[in-house]
Amino acid sequence: MKVTTAGPTFPTLRLRSFTASISAIALILSASPLAAQTLDNSIPRGLPTDPYGTTGAVGMSAAGAGVAGDSYGRPSQSGVAPVSEAYRPVSIGGTSSSTDAATAHVGPNGILDTGALHIKPAAPGEFESWVRDVTGRKLKRYGSDLLIAGARDFAVPAQTTIPPDYALNVGDTVSISLMGSIDGSVDLEIDRDGNIFLPNVGPVSLIGVHYRDIKDRIAAAIGRQYRGYDVSVSIKRLRGVRVYVTGFANNPGAYSVNSLSTLVNAVLAAGGPSAGGSFRSVKLYRNGAEVADFDLYQLLRKGDRSLDPLIQNEDVLFIPPVGKQVAVIGSVNEEAIYETREGESLADMLALAGGPTNVADPSRLILYRLDDQDTVGSRQIDRAMANSEHAEAGDIIQILPQGTLIHSLDKQQAIVRIEGEVNKPGNYYVPPNTPLSKVLEMAGGLTPRAYVYGTRFVRESVRSQQRRSFLEAVEQMEIALSAAPLTGDRLMDAGERKAQIESARDFLEKLRQKEPDGRLILELPSESSALPDNLPLENNDRIVIPPRVDTVGVFGAVYRPASFLMNTNRPLHVKDFVQQAGGPIRGADKANIFVVRANGSVLTRKRGAMDAAVLPGDTVFVPIKTQSSSVWAKIRDISQIVFQFGLSAAAIAAIN
Repeated sequence: MKVTTAGPTFPTLRLRSFTASISAIALILSASPLAAQTLDNSIPRGLPTDPYGTTGAVGMSAAGAGVAGDSYGRPSQSGVAPVSEAYRPVSIGGTSSSTDAATAHVGPNGILDTGALHIKPAAPGEFESWVRDVTGRKLKRYGSDLLIAGARDFAVPAQTTIPPDYALNVGDTVSISLMGSIDGSVDLEIDRDGNIFLPNVGPVSLIGVHYRDIKDRIAAAIGRQYRGYDVSVSIKRLRGVRVYVTGFANNPGAYSVNSLSTLVNAVLAAGGPSAGGSFRSVKLYRNGAEVADFDLYQLLRKGDRSLDPLIQNEDVLFIPPVGKQVAVIGSVNEEAIYETREGESLADMLALAGGPTNVADPSRLILYRLDDQDTVGSRQIDRAMANSEHAEAGDIIQILPQGTLIHSLDKQQAIVRIEGEVNKPGNYYVPPNTPLSKVLEMAGGLTPRAYVYGTRFVRESVRSQQRRSFLEAVEQMEIALSAAPLTGDRLMDAGERKAQIESARDFLEKLRQKEPDGRLILELPSESSALPDNLPLENNDRIVIPPRVDTVGVFGAVYRPASFLMNTNRPLHVKDFVQQAGGPIRGADKANIFVVRANGSVLTRKRGAMDAAVLPGDTVFVPIKTQSSSVWAKIRDISQIVFQFGLSAAAIAAIN
């Protein structure tokens, strides 16, 4: 008759409990066929998984799903997981007995709780501040945003798969399950001698045994006493190890991490290198000897962690002082401050910066070197020679863009847009130096209603130049406004002066928001029927040819602003149309009446606008007289500046 024992699973093994229950275990096992299989009756009787010798079947624990096999190393036939499924995620928790500040914040999984420690970020170094002052760019050290205390991507997760070559050590917890002729499970922690103790089997040394080999080691030990069973072995919990992060770490100290942690994990726990610490060298010392020197750039820039070593208890990590630093700016994929190692060239620094962008100048770079600041200042270096030029401490490397360079017209391919009174309006892609006549031919020529004199020719390069000049003029007016309180009428009330100055500032602010239209005035006779043939076109030119309109508009400070149909029977002048609009009102500024022609030009009264013959499409403006004061006198001529840069007449009328 086969007898099986039953009882709870005990997580630890106590020798005194085992000794106290020898008699009970012997009585139970005397009727079991297993007793006949023991070779020496002097060996204490008991189950390896039941140190207290309780009766009944021992239940399988959840920790028992691990490495399985029988006492002879054959694959299990009883449904226990085979060797190929042994490497499953397990908890890697564990705590240290240390009571230092770091280990006081170890989380439930044995990982340092850096949030609880309030780890400070690395302060900018002197070189960072100097680069900011010199270049005007706020550059950071490369890697400072990646190796930070809150970046848990580098931390070992709470549940992880143990690699087959993991070597067991003191503090690891091994879960053992038996099925077949003996049933039961137990969790045993490797003691300080590197052993676990199994009743009726004795101590089994597991220190240094690889994870892939622990099943064979335990199965062989149990097989010396029992037959006809299957054994499943796994690691339920890994130990915690304490390491020391020293040198130029952002937060040096002792840290408790799990035994699967690597050098990078420990450096992360310490917040990475400080402003004076190196990213290119982290040294690992074990038992007083250097065993590894890891370059963090290998991981951060190349994604290579193959040389990142596992750390062991009482290891010391030392972060040396920062090496030579250079700044890389301009058209590169990542502007930053980079640390260079001995023998690295300017080309190596460009590679660390991710290389040049697509619009970078491929032929040269600009080098600013400390030794040159009192002589040549900067040097232009051929990109092909960058490999032979060693990087020096304090270098600033600049890659110039070429995508923003304005090339000569001889090299500009152009997309030209033509609209209005042509037979085939549209966008046309033309080679460099294509004349306007060629595009008109491609567009099918002009229609009979085309008003050539009123052609609107807009050019982006003209718009850009107008914008710069216009802002300079506004700034000059702002300076004049600032000087107005010093040169103004001393008899004016202070409150009134302040109100006028505020109004003038609002006026200038509105003026800043106006955009020049980039219109190019074509000097053509009013009766012209053809555009200039030899005018070379530029990219993004826009040509709008309007239909002829026989109207004249009169707007502003008149009694009846309107558009009037021209009388072709007799010639009329500007003053005639002003009178048709009822004439100027009492508040009109008669001295500054002006006319905006259909071609975009402006004719003022001082140049004989009132007596000039009207042309189709003319627009006459009668401005309102502003208050005569020293403040407004400083900016009264601002409308003339606006006229020079081609702003629309409606915008001018709104300002005045």
